[in-house]
Formats: sequence, structure tokens, C-alpha cells
Amino acid sequence: MKQEPNASASVSGVFSKTQIQIILAAEKLFAKTGIDSVSLREIAVKAHQRNNFAVQYHFGSRENLVRAVFGHRMQQMEDQRGRMLVEAERNGTLHNIRTLLDMVYLPQLGLLDADGNHSYANFLCQYLLRQRSQEFGDFGTRLPMHLDQIMKLLRIRLGYLPTAAAQRRLISASLVFLNILMVYGETEDGALRAESFEAALSDTMSQIELAICAPLTGIDSHGASSKIQGGE
Repeated sequence: MKQEPNASASVSGVFSKTQIQIILAAEKLFAKTGIDSVSLREIAVKAHQRNNFAVQYHFGSRENLVRAVFGHRMQQMEDQRGRMLVEAERNGTLHNIRTLLDMVYLPQLGLLDADGNHSYANFLCQYLLRQRSQEFGDFGTRLPMHLDQIMKLLRIRLGYLPTAAAQRRLISASLVFLNILMVYGETEDGALRAESFEAALSDTMSQIELAICAPLTGIDSHGASSKIQGGE
């Protein structure tokens, strides 16, 4: 009996062994060459698939594959985020803004490719810049349960912000965090940096917290600036 491709793979986050091979190969090539620059045939070859049309067979299109890379990595962080949610609830910090931001970003530290690099961070930068939705937490595909819960809690904490502004800040904060992974997470030729990764990460998370919670500055009907204060 002929095996059919998993048509729901791009949104379910559940993939076969072959699909994961393709996803990881695509992630590395997307990170190195660009999402729109690498061919689907190159991805199939990188994934050691004898069929040059393996990507189309398993995912149907480039966009489905791109969403599958995002979905696979999000699913990989679900267990850690679930544990972080339980711990925060136990400690009474479930609605603390820094706790929620830690849940969003810190699990990404463990997403390494086969070479020990953060190729996913490079991919995710490109992925986020492709998104045009102004709905908070909308990244073009269904979020797994724990991340969805975190996003809802985070939206409550940012309730003073209009939805589009909250989403814009979330994307901007994500790009700042991912830059740390790309720049500091990999040391070329064993070179020593003037600042440790740990110090850079700590400072960046504090920067993100302050920026995402900053008062909203707008322009009123008379052209004067006004501020809407953020919550404590």
C-alpha cells in the first residue's frame, strides 16, 4: 500500500523520522543561505533523500516546510516550558513579567544543530521577519499548548498596550534575544570575547524586560506626544 505524506505535519508538530531529517537539513540550509534562496532539491540532498522531490512529497510546499521547522522546534521546548509553568505556579510568580519572558526565550538555549550551533536562531530571525500578523502571539501556525498558555498570560501583563503594539514589541524582543544566540552563542576559532555569554544573556533579558514593558508613547490629535504607563 502506498504511504501518504502527513498533510497535517506543518501544524501538528508531530513528524516522522524522515520528516525530521528534512526539517533539520532545511533549518541549517535556511540559516546559511536564506529561506528563499535554497532549493527544495538541495534540502532533499542534504537530508540524504534519494528522491529529489522528497520535500514536496512530505510537506507539499516551501511554506509548509518553513512552518514545519518552526513547529518542530516549538514542540521540542514544550516539556521544559511545562515544567517552568508548574514551578512558577508553585512559587507564586506565574504572572511575573520576567518569569514569563524567561519561559518564552530561555528554552531556546538548548536548540542546537548537529554541529552544536544555533542555526535555529538564524532561521527564526528570518521566520519572524516574514510574519505580518498584528495579532499578539500569531506566528503563522498553531502554537503548542504550553507556549499558547504563556502567550495568553503575557498578553494579560501587557494589557495596557494595543494588540498591534504588543505584537510589535514581542517580535522586536525576540529578534534581540536571537541576536545574542547568533553572535555570542558561537565562538569562532576559539576566540575569547571581552564579555561572557552569560553576562550578555543576563543583560539582554533585562533589556528585553524593560523595553517590552515601557510606557506606550503616542501622538494625540494635536500632534503632541502622550504616554500610557505600563503596569508594575
